[in-house]
Amino acid sequence: MPDHTTSEQAGLRKELGLADLVMAQVLCVVGSTWVGIAAKLGRAHVAFWLGSMLLFYVPLAIVVIYLNRMMPLEGGLYQWAKSGFGEMAGFLTAWNLWVYAVIVIGAIIFVLPTDASYILGPAGAWLPGSKLATLAMTGAVVAGITLVAIRGLDMGKWLHNIGSIGIMTAYVILLALPVWGLLHHSIHHYEPVPWQMPRPSWFSLAIFGQMTVGALSGFEYVAILAGETRNAARTIGLSVAISAPIIALMFILGTSSVVTFVGNQPINVIGPIPQTMRLAFGAVSWVAPIAIFLLMLRALASASLIFTGLTRLPMTAGWDDLVPRWFSRLHPRRRTPVNSILFVAILSMALIFLSMLGVH
Repeated sequence: MPDHTTSEQAGLRKELGLADLVMAQVLCVVGSTWVGIAAKLGRAHVAFWLGSMLLFYVPLAIVVIYLNRMMPLEGGLYQWAKSGFGEMAGFLTAWNLWVYAVIVIGAIIFVLPTDASYILGPAGAWLPGSKLATLAMTGAVVAGITLVAIRGLDMGKWLHNIGSIGIMTAYVILLALPVWGLLHHSIHHYEPVPWQMPRPSWFSLAIFGQMTVGALSGFEYVAILAGETRNAARTIGLSVAISAPIIALMFILGTSSVVTFVGNQPINVIGPIPQTMRLAFGAVSWVAPIAIFLLMLRALASASLIFTGLTRLPMTAGWDDLVPRWFSRLHPRRRTPVNSILFVAILSMALIFLSMLGVH
């Protein structure tokens, strides 16, 4: 472990425990769209899920546990790549992850006005079409997660935990829908783990790729916060081991619920959970807004978690003088990289603003 990294890391506040990390792993990995994408494979989805988990999910978990146990360093992937392949590889890894995370944050936040309009119904239909309202709402969200990030993980972890509870609650409802359907005779058959051998095709291969790399990645992200984790060498790896089977069950059983209710109908891959709830409960007006609200909680919390992690990458690169040390300056009391946080906040808002120019 590099001495300078150890000394710099010592100045950070260790706020994250095992329970916080398990919640963060669920928040990072589990999304609402993947059960809809996998459901396009019908009863063969279990075979594809198991294949993707065998080829990518389990090896990723093993690698993250091993590397974190060997190098429990703030910066995670950046530190691992730098230690194994040199400073240039470490910088490029951090740069690619940082750019990706900035774009993802902008994309997550930009969708929130549309989600809010669905919750409000006809009264909120004007929200997504109003540039002023969109800027106001997205600006408020960026300002909020920026203040939370500056305040530190003692507050941020609670926001992340609430978002994780939100997505888990949505999945608990989703997984319970077949039982509801059987009791109310809206469905007559349910297979929680259906089995059908996959049929080779380009379509199946495309879905398999999305399930493998898209749905099942994310374990590596929480390791960025190793320097702010209590007993990081043990707890981050343990959080992966605990959350991995939970996430696997959520994806497999959640996809089975979607297949059960949607069947051969077109699947809404953007909102498969609200679609499934609406089909299960019929024309009950409160069902979809509740589902969307839970998913909005998850979106806000995941944006905050991704934001927090990506602000640590310039900080750790600054420790190695790969970027200006200005990015590594910590808040005198909160011990958070305030300059890096403000820089990312301004950049994220600029991307949202630029994406609205010239569009209707």
